[in-house]
Amino acid sequence: MTAADCLVQERIWFDKPRYDEAERRFYEQMNGPTQPKQDTGANSILQDIARARENIQKSLAGLKTTLQPSRGSAPKISNPSHRSSPSAGGGAADYGELAARMKNLELENHSLHKVVEDLRSALSKMESRVSALEKRSTAPAVNGTGPAAPQKAPPAPAKEEEEEDDLDLFGSDEEEDEEAERLKEQRLQEYAAKKAKKPALIAKSSILLDVKPWDDETDMAKLEECVRSVRVDGLLWGASKLVPVGYGIKKLQINCVVEDDKVGTDFLEEEITHFEDLVQSVDVAAFNKI
Repeated sequence: MTAADCLVQERIWFDKPRYDEAERRFYEQMNGPTQPKQDTGANSILQDIARARENIQKSLAGLKTTLQPSRGSAPKISNPSHRSSPSAGGGAADYGELAARMKNLELENHSLHKVVEDLRSALSKMESRVSALEKRSTAPAVNGTGPAAPQKAPPAPAKEEEEEDDLDLFGSDEEEDEEAERLKEQRLQEYAAKKAKKPALIAKSSILLDVKPWDDETDMAKLEECVRSVRVDGLLWGASKLVPVGYGIKKLQINCVVEDDKVGTDFLEEEITHFEDLVQSVDVAAFNKI
């Protein structure tokens, strides 16, 4: 047999994966299983998840134990160890709140019972009174006498008496009206006489006049004397002054008080402009009612 024939019959190379697996198992038995770093990280995450699940289950179990007393008629506190646990503290608080609510409900129920009893007593009294009234109204006549008949009104007065009363009343109304009219006329006459005695109010006005000369050579003192020479009933001259106009010319500004019914501005302008040798024009600078 040649070497090639021997190689053809040898099968070790074709079963290499099987031999590698056998070698891995041998080393694992000798040194223990080897895990890659990624597997260790995954295992730690899985362990954390398992712990979280365990904690959630424990908290749910504690919540169930605290809720159990509210389902029954009365809470049972037999194990003192539950009082010291945190979940038992929440259960005690719930129990205290439940007891307070039950106490409030009992007080409210008691007050409602009292109100109902009062209403029942009032209703029974009202029924008894109604029944007594019904018996009185339906009672038969005793000794041949029935219920008292309503009293009749007194007869109306005679027609003649009514007419006489009406006539008297009408006569008294006429007398009262005449008296009222007489008093009214008397008061009107007294008011008219009182008003006639009062002095009539005289309307007056204050007027400020600007009297302008022809030129700067005009004698302003003589001009003022001519203006004040205008005298009439209801006219009173006041203060005066010279006001510069321009180019050495001055105007006479004079004040006067007049009675509106007697003197007007037109009259004053006409009288002052009569002095045409001295006066160029007259203007009303201000006009005020007094």
